[in-house]
Amino acid sequence: MRKSALVAAPSLALGIAVLAMPGIASAAGSQSYQATLGALNNSAAAGTVMIDLNGSEATVTEKVSGLAGMFNGAPYPHVQHIHIGAKGECPTTAADTDKDGVISTTEGGPSYGAIGTTLSTSGDTSPAAGTTLTVAPSGASFEYHRTFTLDDKTLASLQDGTAVVVVHGLDPATLPAAAQSKPSDLVPSLPLAATSPALCGALTASQMSSMPSGSADTGGGSTAGAEDQGLLALGGGLLAAGALVGGVALRRRSAVQG
Repeated sequence: MRKSALVAAPSLALGIAVLAMPGIASAAGSQSYQATLGALNNSAAAGTVMIDLNGSEATVTEKVSGLAGMFNGAPYPHVQHIHIGAKGECPTTAADTDKDGVISTTEGGPSYGAIGTTLSTSGDTSPAAGTTLTVAPSGASFEYHRTFTLDDKTLASLQDGTAVVVVHGLDPATLPAAAQSKPSDLVPSLPLAATSPALCGALTASQMSSMPSGSADTGGGSTAGAEDQGLLALGGGLLAAGALVGGVALRRRSAVQG
């Protein structure tokens, strides 16, 4: 009986010590996701995006360049979203089912899904703001940084690997002739170019704690934060080991008492 108590005590102490380690408990609900944004519809644009998640609170940091710069004499508004609930991937040219030379938003839907969250500059982040041009970042290049609460559906899609960031808005002059006069499949009062996807990137779990510092098309940059992830993995392993040893000790104790 004394031996069982001695076996159980160190395992319990080990579990308490791991939980008390700085950052272990507080970081347990934190995760980062990242994507390299690649060009769609020959947009020649590029970008990177990082989502730092703490519970349901998301901090989104994004850098893009090479987009259409002007629209009707003003900086071009680029509506952008986290799309969810489909394959979690960006469409290929095969998605252009009507063969007009442009993958429209709805044609890309089977690959990246519906709007889960609107990456707006202010106000509403729900799908209802998905085509609100006044809260879209604008211009050929921009940096986006905003913290807000994610809804349950977007959270679930991030966690199961089916969340995709899509930035919309093409230069009408670059579209094939067959598509230049077409209306948007989302907002018929706008041209097709205004809402068709220009950039796309599937979000994956990241070990980085900051945006990649390399060029947007390579995703290169620092891997700072990997050590913290390793520490979390180590802590989880130690907790599991402690629980296993403790369970064995308790079974031995019950056998002796019986």
